[in-house]
Amino acid sequence: MKLYDSRRAPNPRRVRWFMAEKGIEDIEVVDIDIFGGQHRTPEYLARAGLPNVPALERDDGRTITESVAICRYLESVYPEPNLFGEDAWESAVIEMWSRRTEMTVATPLMMAVRHAHPALAAIETQIPEVAAHGRTAAEKGLKMLDRRLAESDFIACERLTMADILAATAIDFARMVRFRPDAELVHVKRWLEGMMARPAAKAGV
Repeated sequence: MKLYDSRRAPNPRRVRWFMAEKGIEDIEVVDIDIFGGQHRTPEYLARAGLPNVPALERDDGRTITESVAICRYLESVYPEPNLFGEDAWESAVIEMWSRRTEMTVATPLMMAVRHAHPALAAIETQIPEVAAHGRTAAEKGLKMLDRRLAESDFIACERLTMADILAATAIDFARMVRFRPDAELVHVKRWLEGMMARPAAKAGV
């Protein structure tokens, strides 16, 4: 298999982090230059269908995009350690927290960066109000996560899951616009320090 990747984008980092947690080393990683428009070439679009990274291409040529979809597929091929749920209830809880995290923290922070960082003006028609709204929404979402992390070592359950990877990669990406969680969010601070200390946090960075 091949993973079409971009070191500068947050969504591919989710997959690299996920692979590192599972110790997956037999997938070829192919870097795509999004600033050079490589993700918009006819060759790439024929493979991926959309100008999106990451994309995972199987040996038979079939390809999927969307970071969480790729991670779900990899979970089925490389089931240990489990990051999406060991039974029906746990899977639902992890999905719930993953959705909450993506909607209230990850997506707002990614929009804040895309619409505020000068380098990204090359690939985005930037709207300052979108950036400001993203920061405000993420600050609210992080308060919700802080309440959750006051009662749990990790976001979804008492071990690392996909929900934690979604949140950590987004928060770290937002450093590009000097965003950091409020110092009063002590549970988020404890959790984030632990996440960034994990070996997988350095995967492909």
